[in-house]
Amino acid sequence: MIIELSDRQEYILNIVKENGPITGEHIADKLSLTRATLRPDLAILTMAGFLDARPRVGYFFTGKTGSQLLTEKVKKLTVQDYQSIPVVVNESHSVYDAVCTMFLEDVGTLFVVNNQAGLVGVLSRKDLLRASIGKQELEAMPVSIIMTRMPNIAVCKKDDLLIEVANKLIEKQIDALPVVKETENHQYEVIGRVTKTNMTKVLVDLSHDRMDG
Repeated sequence: MIIELSDRQEYILNIVKENGPITGEHIADKLSLTRATLRPDLAILTMAGFLDARPRVGYFFTGKTGSQLLTEKVKKLTVQDYQSIPVVVNESHSVYDAVCTMFLEDVGTLFVVNNQAGLVGVLSRKDLLRASIGKQELEAMPVSIIMTRMPNIAVCKKDDLLIEVANKLIEKQIDALPVVKETENHQYEVIGRVTKTNMTKVLVDLSHDRMDG
């Protein structure tokens, strides 16, 4: 959500900074407006975190800067806010098929599943490039031979904090993590992916908040 404060909202902030805690009625009086006219502005400022309100006390300034509010927002973002659709291949598929899939889907990581749709491996661009450089017959080689196997795969879940997933991507020097949920037969079903591109989108969205807030 991009927070774009109007001139009136900026003025309300200044009034509360100088006079808080102050009731909505007193703010309205200072602006020569009705309480009903101000209600949407006060709701936006409160939801954005610039103001707080207490019953029978009124509104007061939280003292938080735009940067602090931005930091708090980052810490609350979860995987499901930014995850994208995963691209999967079956473990019996050939390396040639995987190369074609990666090219057609324009992704850097493929997630390998078994016949029960459970996660069994991960294929990176480097894995496929390494196999392609050799003299092996790619159509005859199953991806299971060259993939990184469970349990040596970092995963995340939709409720995980995005900042923690970003740390995993950096720490393990990988391009993507599968978003998984556990199935009844104790396997991981791949329901999404978080990539460096997703993280770039977070930065762009937050920069808009910073510039427009």
